[in-house]
Amino acid sequence: MQYRRLGSSGMRVSEVCLGSWLTYGNATDAKTAEACVDKAFEVGINFFDTANVYAGGRAEEVWGEIFKKYDRDDFVIATKVYFPMGDGPNDRGLSRKHIREQCERSLKRLQMDYIDLYQCHRYDSDTPLEETLRALDDLITAGKVLYIGFSEWPAHRIAEAVTLQKMLNFDRFVSSQPYYNMIGRGIEREIMPLCHREGIGQIVFSPLAQGILTGKYKPGQPLPADSRAADPRQNMFMNQGKLDNSLLERVQRLQPIADREGLTLAQLALAWILQRPEVSSVIIGASRPSQIEENAGASSRTLSAETMEEINVLFPL
Repeated sequence: MQYRRLGSSGMRVSEVCLGSWLTYGNATDAKTAEACVDKAFEVGINFFDTANVYAGGRAEEVWGEIFKKYDRDDFVIATKVYFPMGDGPNDRGLSRKHIREQCERSLKRLQMDYIDLYQCHRYDSDTPLEETLRALDDLITAGKVLYIGFSEWPAHRIAEAVTLQKMLNFDRFVSSQPYYNMIGRGIEREIMPLCHREGIGQIVFSPLAQGILTGKYKPGQPLPADSRAADPRQNMFMNQGKLDNSLLERVQRLQPIADREGLTLAQLALAWILQRPEVSSVIIGASRPSQIEENAGASSRTLSAETMEEINVLFPL
């Protein structure tokens, strides 16, 4: 496993990060979740991503129990705030009140004294940006949070936030968590260049397009029974329209490329992302330890210029 700096910060994170979006606390039992975390440590993963809203807080609770047996110095925990965590008018968003309260509750569920990376899960147009940034800065000053980031913010809001942080001498964002993979390359236009200039690293989610880029979905064939697309607990965010034969046929055309590089399709998809210097880490989801071991094999792999061009032809920006 190779490690990269998280943006311009001095903290180093594994090129592969284990996430808990739709798995731990939801579709995966606690025993399997622990086996997955153990395998992650075994292969050198030190970076783990979650959010307060995942499984209604249960994802953080499951990890809180698992991580008690590991030294706190040996891992980096990232979680998030924004989405509703209750029915009250202040139980959502990025107000000072919601940020402060949810940070404390995340710490309690995680059974930890501090969060390494605290991320704004979306942009909140109902809260003044300065209020949000000051609340985050206060958490850093209080020692509750070490670094801050955001997920799925539009470019103009990122630029506005960076300008305010500089002007008010607040701690700066060090990470962006966007949707990015061979199929969805939109952030290459504005987000990546802007963040790279400002020292903000990309922590990519859905690098395998929720399993599409593993090749498990075959053109003209039924969904595999054990796949995410066939599981109502995990497929609610999948765009079933993306499972058209044209796309699936292009994915299958990646197989000889992967074979030539000595990689599985999943490893090829992850390695393709990791060629980008703007990327700090890719977040994988896994319901089995074997998936983690396979995906970790993408770290440190350098793809040839020929391979990169072939992929760009198949999946252009």
